[in-house]
Amino acid sequence: MPMTAHWYFDFISPFSYLQLAQIRAWRERLEITPMPIAFGAVLAHNGNLGPAEIPGRREFTYRFVQWQAETAGIPLRFPPTHPFNPLAALRLCIAAGASWESIEAIFNHLWRDGRCGADAAELAEVGRALGVDNVGSAINSAEVKSRLRANTDAAIATGVFGVPTLHIGDEIFWGNDASPMIEDWLAHPDRFKSEEYRRIANLPVGVKRAR
Repeated sequence: MPMTAHWYFDFISPFSYLQLAQIRAWRERLEITPMPIAFGAVLAHNGNLGPAEIPGRREFTYRFVQWQAETAGIPLRFPPTHPFNPLAALRLCIAAGASWESIEAIFNHLWRDGRCGADAAELAEVGRALGVDNVGSAINSAEVKSRLRANTDAAIATGVFGVPTLHIGDEIFWGNDASPMIEDWLAHPDRFKSEEYRRIANLPVGVKRAR
């Protein structure tokens, strides 16, 4: 039986888009369940800001995204604005069954083609391609909204703190730049059982900043 995993992502995240190519390859070895979540709710739960909300880090992050795309040969064009509200895109994905087809189509609309996707009108074309003719009605469905909340709650309960996150067994791997680490762990699943990894997992806190 293939190993099972959950992939937590948000369409606001360019790193989620960048990891898609690797996710495709891992799906040949892993049974991966895609989990669209509201990254903003995860940040709020942990009292954090997103990288695009911090001056300086925002500019560096965009440059890092562009560089990763170019070096990996992944076509990428930033949407007209960022951050943008991803809720409509997340709900459309769920309304379309949260299938890999819908995930690819919406990510391509936003991050490959660099198009807007913050409301029903901006997502109408990709919605029709996915068989969702009335995007406005679909994304305002109580069932769709409830599913997104449930996915996000499940992510928080699992310990997810950022996107993309791949959860395999008891292991959580955060970020596209952790992809080589995941590949190594798949080849060496006992990697983190050594004495040093156990030690740093329980390293005492030396100082805490006042909040």
